[in-house]
Amino acid sequence: MIDLFPPRIYDFLKASGTNFITDVGEEVVKQIVIDVLCGRNLRDSTEMLTRRRLNLINAATLKMFINGINRDENFVDSLATQVARMLRGRNSKEQRWLLEWLLGLTDKQFQNVLRDQRSLLTGYAQKYHETIEASAETCGDIYGDLRGSMGFDEPTMVDIDWKFFSFLLSAIGAQTLTIRGSEKSTYGKLFERLVLGSILTILGFEHVSHENLNQFRNVFWLSERGQQRESDATVLLDAGQGVRFDLGFIGRGNPEIALDKVSRFRREIELGRRTWYMSTIVIVDRIGDRSRIERLARDVDAHMIQMSMSFWPKRLVTILNQDTGFEHDLLTMPDEQIEDYLNQQMQNVSLSDFI
Repeated sequence: MIDLFPPRIYDFLKASGTNFITDVGEEVVKQIVIDVLCGRNLRDSTEMLTRRRLNLINAATLKMFINGINRDENFVDSLATQVARMLRGRNSKEQRWLLEWLLGLTDKQFQNVLRDQRSLLTGYAQKYHETIEASAETCGDIYGDLRGSMGFDEPTMVDIDWKFFSFLLSAIGAQTLTIRGSEKSTYGKLFERLVLGSILTILGFEHVSHENLNQFRNVFWLSERGQQRESDATVLLDAGQGVRFDLGFIGRGNPEIALDKVSRFRREIELGRRTWYMSTIVIVDRIGDRSRIERLARDVDAHMIQMSMSFWPKRLVTILNQDTGFEHDLLTMPDEQIEDYLNQQMQNVSLSDFI
């Protein structure tokens, strides 16, 4: 069954930072980072990449169905039963996704509908097959019989009907939900690191490993996880001054998440036999017009920055200057020069360092 899926498309089922940069190219990814630094929407930049991935996987699923019918004319009729049997065995994540899609399921639906109980698969598969057959008959009653043939070259042409398309479209719907959910998480986590790593490098801080920390001035590290909750980046400036950063592509519809971020970190940490006094900067995509989050952030000595603001890195430098005396060219740079400056500086940034 799984061998019917075109093997060259298998890599597109895997979403990781390394695969993403390799697939689209580092220069394209750098341009997306620059777009975010200039206040543009990350989703605008990644949507076409998501659609490309979906189109390739959707087409591969169609190819899988045609391959299946060419191998066994009863492929569609036996599909649900075969898939249920295979899902009871051991499969990689990508294989599991593919099999779940053929039953119209996502991972989350498998958890919710079947409660992760493989023993329920047989009963579910039977009901699923009956539901598809019934809906295919209803489509025929409403729209008339669907007749035709489909294939990629003459020897592989197969007859199609409403049952074929009902199984196919149900699988494509499930895979669309899975891929979009996967990419939202992957892109968010990836670009949190790439954006923070890039802007802190541009500001002149050196990227170091927290585990092997041997210098304590003008350095930063990403994604520390210790006894306290995680921060996306930590910067050490000088004389016991530091800043914790938390960045999330959070819109105005999720104020409770942004509110949680402004108060999660300790104000003091111990490093190198010195007490470091830490301020907090939280960077989110957008804050609602009537949100209280900025006032609440000030109450706990934290700062909020919106990435929807044009050239928000200038606002970041202004906060660092006010809190720590940090100096940088962006502080006084005219807005019309900032994008060219960021483009120039990004040429010296190695994105692979942050993955």
